[in-house]
Amino acid sequence: MEHEKLFERAQRVIPGGVNSPVRAFNSVGGTPIYVTGGKGSRIFLADGRELIDCCCSWGAMILGHGDEEVAEAVARAARAGTTFGINTPQEIELAEWLVAHIPFIDKVRLVNSGTEAVMSAIRLARGVTGRELIIKCEGCYHGHSDGLLVSAGSGVLTAGDGAEVASAGIPAALARDTLVIPYNDPEAAERAFAAHPGRVAALIVEPVAGNMGCVPPKPGSLKALAEAAHRAGALLICDEVINAFRFRLGLWSEAEGIEPDIVTMGKVIGGGFPLAALGAKAEVMDALAPEGRVYQAGTLSGNPVAVAAALTVLRRLERENPYPRLAAMAKRVAEGIDAAAEKAGVALRVRRHETLFTPFASAELPWNLAEAKRCDSRLYAAFFHGMLARGVYLEPSQFEVNFLSAAHTEADCAQIISAAAETLAALNG
Repeated sequence: MEHEKLFERAQRVIPGGVNSPVRAFNSVGGTPIYVTGGKGSRIFLADGRELIDCCCSWGAMILGHGDEEVAEAVARAARAGTTFGINTPQEIELAEWLVAHIPFIDKVRLVNSGTEAVMSAIRLARGVTGRELIIKCEGCYHGHSDGLLVSAGSGVLTAGDGAEVASAGIPAALARDTLVIPYNDPEAAERAFAAHPGRVAALIVEPVAGNMGCVPPKPGSLKALAEAAHRAGALLICDEVINAFRFRLGLWSEAEGIEPDIVTMGKVIGGGFPLAALGAKAEVMDALAPEGRVYQAGTLSGNPVAVAAALTVLRRLERENPYPRLAAMAKRVAEGIDAAAEKAGVALRVRRHETLFTPFASAELPWNLAEAKRCDSRLYAAFFHGMLARGVYLEPSQFEVNFLSAAHTEADCAQIISAAAETLAALNG
């Protein structure tokens, strides 16, 4: 009853009882959970339960919860002052580290969230090109700024009412500046550019989509999108808020052999704090104020506590290289759940890409939003609650992805697979 009491209190003073819609469990039903702490791969709930966490703060906690080195770095930074609204040497260190590890950017601007990074990248693209239109892919979520909540993924797939523009309060004229194409469909991009010659500022895409579930690019798809954008004189924006430093020490666009004109990063690079960034070549970034005429600002941008966490996490990733192990664990979990679903005769399959995975309640794995929406949301909700009852926290929506951290162990993987086998057997019982 503890969570019910907390949710009742929250609903009196917070819209919907939550500060981010997906936390309300509207997609899976039931009462939201409340966390009092976490350590390593585990989170501790207000009702005394302990869960293996496969959400990891939506990918931000790549080292796991309560990491001692990160905590000490944060404490040192906080003791020196939590915010100044003035430049610090540490923010230069972080910018230098990012530039050194991403070969196709010269400069970065630190911001406070992925939404802010993408919003700034869109404005920058429009300012540099002098054009207004943006092309995005259905089901890709690029934050909650007005012009990008059109055919978006993530929580808007369940929080919205099914309309193309998934939020009230967005002017129709503004929404019309965003053109939408299916994910994994470069030919649709070619048609969109041809239909609006000289008017498209940028095409924005998640290299590996993580907001309609895990949907990777088909071979050659990203390269074809980049070529289409550049032929049309538009910029390519790769939204790597989820992808950056998740699969490798760098960007996934680099692994795909493409060089975006602007890239956005978040989640992992924030080290568990509100920190994100956008980066590009100097000739693009220098269009930002105070050097250029594209305005962008933030009182807490480059916050010293967040920067301390970010530097600690990124240097650890460079030193320890957990990526092969993370991919191997994700592979083991995905294959284990698949085998359990087949044995139980349940139409559920896991899509894995490197270290990301999503159990899709479907016999077929999707390649775009239309296919993802064919999944059985009721079956996924039952699977989610079965796993929760057996001590495993998955993403509370069919249209999200799961993450493992460096703190997860082989024993954790075995427990996740065992919980899935029991859950799936019960669903077909």
